[in-house]
Amino acid sequence: MIERFRNRRVAARSVRTPTAEEPRARRGRPASGLPRDPEEGTELRYEEPLSQTQLIWRRFRRHRLGMLGTGVVLFLFLLAAFADFIGPYGSGAVHRRFSYAPPTPIRFVHEGKFVGPFVYGIVRTRDPVTFETIYTEDRTKIYPIKFFVRGDSYKLLGLFETNIHLFGTGEPPDSPGQVFLFGTDIWGRDLFTRTLIGGRISLLIGPASVLIALLIGSFVGGISGYFGRWVDMFLQRVLEVLQSFPTLPLLLALSAILPPNLPNVWRVIGIILIFGGIGWTGLARVLRGQFLALREVEFTLAARALGASPLRIIFKHLLPNTMSYLIVSATLAIPGLIIAEATLSFLGLGIKEPLTSWGELLSDAQDWAALSTYPWLMIPGIFIVVAVLAFNFMGDALRDAVDPHSRG
Repeated sequence: MIERFRNRRVAARSVRTPTAEEPRARRGRPASGLPRDPEEGTELRYEEPLSQTQLIWRRFRRHRLGMLGTGVVLFLFLLAAFADFIGPYGSGAVHRRFSYAPPTPIRFVHEGKFVGPFVYGIVRTRDPVTFETIYTEDRTKIYPIKFFVRGDSYKLLGLFETNIHLFGTGEPPDSPGQVFLFGTDIWGRDLFTRTLIGGRISLLIGPASVLIALLIGSFVGGISGYFGRWVDMFLQRVLEVLQSFPTLPLLLALSAILPPNLPNVWRVIGIILIFGGIGWTGLARVLRGQFLALREVEFTLAARALGASPLRIIFKHLLPNTMSYLIVSATLAIPGLIIAEATLSFLGLGIKEPLTSWGELLSDAQDWAALSTYPWLMIPGIFIVVAVLAFNFMGDALRDAVDPHSRG
């Protein structure tokens, strides 16, 4: 009798209803053999384990700066993609009457009444003593800012011919009713539009160069780490020779080799190839160390025993196991390449007119007198700082998310 009572207690204990404090229990799809909730009468089931991708995404979402950086990066890419539409003027539109015009204030109230967004007319005068150009506002007439106005023609996303811009006054170039959010340069070109368009080159060169570096570094590092012995020794000595060259002088020398009359598209491709061609050595050395460890694990030995070729083992089995490191390394390398491109363009060896980039726009601020007189020429530098910080935040978040020792 006592033994039978004990067996009943054990059976009851084995089918007890999970409490609310147990994190694995939840309601949903019926699962056979599970007890029902005594309050709602629904069957209980247990959560399925999260996949590796879901764990990485959950860790990444918890990194607030990483999410902020990712949002900023996506926002910058959208601005660059739709720069012609967002900007009120074309990239080459010249306003000869407004050379070095300061940023135009956006007004909403005129003579004590709310009239919506507008600008006052720009009046250009000259100081009789210093002969310096002075811009003032003509408050007798307002120019409303309109949305979806017609202006300079362009190709949206390089495909569709249109002349619709997000905002503007719709006035001709010689009219005083112009809106220059970031001011103008020496030729009277709108700096806001040129900054957005310049983001295309600055944001393109980094990822494209990193992609080339990943391809070269993965191949060389994989070959060196998998085969070892004399192949590893030879490739590592070559890497050491390449890493001994100083980076900045080498970039300057290679950029100076590009012909001055080279078409703009080929100049961009040449700069990408230069950055990618000298940025793969560090990646190859790290991958070599990871491949040395992975080539002795069970799945590599099994693939080798089944007769798989070395290249198949490297690219099919070993390289996917280093993908998390490759993604993080690529994300953290992009900011350095953005700064490198800005440095070359600032020195006149990178992007040249009529193309533009953030570094090329900053070249107008080399002179201290011009910078102190026209401080708005430094606005493209703010975009460089924001882009570099955003990529760094995103890279830090990815690094923490893919860390196998991180608690998700």
